[in-house]
Amino acid sequence: MNTSALIRPAWTPATIALMVIGFMVFWPLGFAMLAYIIWGDRLEGFKRDVNRATDGIFAGCRRGSDKAARWGHGSARTGNVAFDDWREKELERLAEERRKLDEMLTEFDDYARELRRAKDQDEFDRFMANRNKSTAPAKNDASTGTTTTKRGKGSNLLDD
Repeated sequence: MNTSALIRPAWTPATIALMVIGFMVFWPLGFAMLAYIIWGDRLEGFKRDVNRATDGIFAGCRRGSDKAARWGHGSARTGNVAFDDWREKELERLAEERRKLDEMLTEFDDYARELRRAKDQDEFDRFMANRNKSTAPAKNDASTGTTTTKRGKGSNLLDD
């Protein structure tokens, strides 16, 4: 997302001014601007999901219109059989390419999701290791000559 834009989903002077003006003019506009400031960075994913869903819904309509055009019920035919056949093959090839691109996009989204999960797991493991180090100070027992560790409250919950 372009972070140099004047109106972006962040607490900038321009967005704050638009929010205040929105509340003064018509209060739902102010709330809309406030929502944009708070949740606007999630719009990219939302737009992508909506576009994918509508593409899936309207794909059936396209298939239905293609079938109708093949049977002469649509205006897709030009009258030139050679051109119509070539056009139909090209459209099928493009549809196959589109399907492959959609599959690659799905695979990449899964890969990126797994990468984020692995990164989050790594950060969590580091946190737990640091937390366990800080809650387990070493204490020397003078009578037995051994070193014991004092554990914090509840620290044995994750021990194996």
